[in-house]
Amino acid sequence: MSAPGQPIAHEIFDRSLARARLERALRAFTQESGADFLLQRATGELADRLSLVKRTFGVAVDLGTPGPHAAMALAGDTRIGFVLRAAPTAEGIGEGTYARIVADEERSPLADASCDLIVSILALQGVNDLPGALIQIRRALRPDGLFLGCVMGGESLNELRQSLTAAESEIRSGASPRVAPFADVRVLGALLQRAGFALPVVDLDRAVTRYGDMLAVMRDLRAMGAANALVARSRAPLRRDVLFRAAEIYAGRFADADGRLRATFDMVWLAGWAPHESQQKPLKPGSATMRLEDALRGPGEGGGQGFG
Repeated sequence: MSAPGQPIAHEIFDRSLARARLERALRAFTQESGADFLLQRATGELADRLSLVKRTFGVAVDLGTPGPHAAMALAGDTRIGFVLRAAPTAEGIGEGTYARIVADEERSPLADASCDLIVSILALQGVNDLPGALIQIRRALRPDGLFLGCVMGGESLNELRQSLTAAESEIRSGASPRVAPFADVRVLGALLQRAGFALPVVDLDRAVTRYGDMLAVMRDLRAMGAANALVARSRAPLRRDVLFRAAEIYAGRFADADGRLRATFDMVWLAGWAPHESQQKPLKPGSATMRLEDALRGPGEGGGQGFG
């Protein structure tokens, strides 16, 4: 883990390339394309989760979400006084009734103890130093402030990863990384604790989308600005014979009875509070009883104890 503002010791993602691809995708986006379907789903879930929190927030920040969806939802919540969108690119900054800046979620511009609520939707899976990013978020929260995040994790795009790896290994006797690694749910929970969040809760929302063929999956990823930006990626274009063989493997392994192909997107939700003396203390490891709904209610609102 690197200290905030310091160079990243080990880069997994080419962040400049990822931002350039996101900019290009946002410029080409149309509502008819439906390429923001994951953002739409996650934003609806965000609103549902915030509805469980029976309190007001003076200052709320949307940190790094690719589109303006989350900021618009926050701006429409009457319990929130001021909303700031810290967008990853100028193209995606949006035009809602909220303040806006362009910022790097890996190098947070937020002052310590300046926010009551920070949300981040489908962004933090692409940072090189996730522990450091979470620590910056926790420091930016006022005592008893809430962080709600959603990242791609778990088995996301496992079908595409398996198919490309198998095809390239078969044809070229070796495979280049084509799909980004995603963190396990348990690992993400441990990172919340390590970052100093109180009452951390992690849970998974699995979306299984169906496509006509593997190329349609890849088109959607490009339309999201989510194509391969790994530093260790091959710079050579994917060979046509490898691509076609991968499509065959995908269809053979992951087709439903009607011939359509599954693509898994595991959206992992993270919730944690900045520590405050009024909060209940966690129980001993292994004695957890807290539900997500209780954790989001916060201290003093009938919540249970322990970690979810």
